[in-house]
Amino acid sequence: MPVVAEKMPKIDLHCHLDGSLDLEVTHKLLAERGEDYDFQEFRKLMQVDPDCQNLAEYLKRFDLPNRCLQDVEGIKTSAYHFAKNAALENVKYIEARFAPVQSMKQGLKPIEIIEAVEAGLAQACGEFDIETGMIICMMRGMDDEFNYSIAKAGREMLGAGVVACDIAGDEESYPMSQQMELFRSVKALDMPFTIHVGETGNAQNVRDAIDVGAVRLGHGIAMARNEELMKYCASRHVGVEICPTSNLQTKAYRHIKDCPICLFMEHGIPVSLNTDNRTVSNTNLSTEFDKVSVSFRLTDEQIHKIYTDSVEMSFASDDVKHRLLSKWR
Repeated sequence: MPVVAEKMPKIDLHCHLDGSLDLEVTHKLLAERGEDYDFQEFRKLMQVDPDCQNLAEYLKRFDLPNRCLQDVEGIKTSAYHFAKNAALENVKYIEARFAPVQSMKQGLKPIEIIEAVEAGLAQACGEFDIETGMIICMMRGMDDEFNYSIAKAGREMLGAGVVACDIAGDEESYPMSQQMELFRSVKALDMPFTIHVGETGNAQNVRDAIDVGAVRLGHGIAMARNEELMKYCASRHVGVEICPTSNLQTKAYRHIKDCPICLFMEHGIPVSLNTDNRTVSNTNLSTEFDKVSVSFRLTDEQIHKIYTDSVEMSFASDDVKHRLLSKWR
């Protein structure tokens, strides 16, 4: 199975740029910016241990990568290698999600950040067999006015690299009930969106996300214990972005067998299999398929269904979707 997973075409719909930076490139970028680290120590600061205890420990690994995403050249270089590395493991389409606010510490404006990411991704697309989209993340804990300004900046480039927006951050402290008006405003922009939701145990957040118009859910794990909600999700054709390794590391569940990918498929919910944070989690999409395929004994038909669901769930244009569907052999 590992050889098959590596060679087959793949789609990654839930992948954070700052959690997926190339280790060697980031080490060099930081050195150029005056921060020298022993490489092995640097690796430990960038990747979680297998015995990571919780989400708080996991999130500490984002401090360093964001330090080299504060200028246009660092962002562009990082985005280029992000897409290049995905292409080298036969990922044919990847949606890079990032929060512009994390790159505004030295004065960059949201649109400048988005343009820099697009420049790096476009360069990689020109050199490798991969297509990309950008998902612009708002952040829980920021006020609605600021988050809306981020969505508007993304809207300026919708169809020119940007494909959707999202909100990420502390779901427990900032439940969906606090963001309903924000997403109604985003919907009025004619901006499609996915939402990080159900990563913790709050099923009401999942229902609220569906009700406000999310066409995809990031993680959605809380729904697995709610039969009615799974049926509701399926009836609305809302897809779920499954991220097994990161969910294990953040203790969203304790064992790979608890991953609800097959449960969701059995309920008719479209699913995609994703990396979430390639570098922080020390994973890639081939590894994710290996884990899930072995643990759940997925059939060729199920693997193909995940691919086609991923294409259809993607925020890609119809032309891109057609090309992606034709790549399955």
